[in-house]
Amino acid sequence: MTGGKSTPKKDKALKVSAGQLVKAGQILVRGIDTYKAGKNVKGTGTLYALIDGKVVFSRKKTPSGAIRTFVNVIANK
Repeated sequence: MTGGKSTPKKDKALKVSAGQLVKAGQILVRGIDTYKAGKNVKGTGTLYALIDGKVVFSRKKTPSGAIRTFVNVIANK
C-alpha cells in the first residue's frame, strides 16, 4: 500500500450462519478457501446461493484424508 498504511481486507468473511434463510444470488462466503461449494451453491472464491432456502454446513473427508467444510442451501418446503 502507498504511504506506509497497510490495512487488511475486511470483506473476506463468512456472510451467513447455519439455519439462516437466504435468497437466490445472495453471497454466502467471500474470499475464504476453507469453505467449498455444496448443493445449490456455486462459485470458487465467492460462494453464492442458486436457490432460495436455508443454509446448512456439512463436513466430509476427502480421499486424501483432509476434512472439508461444504456450504449447502436446502430448499424450503
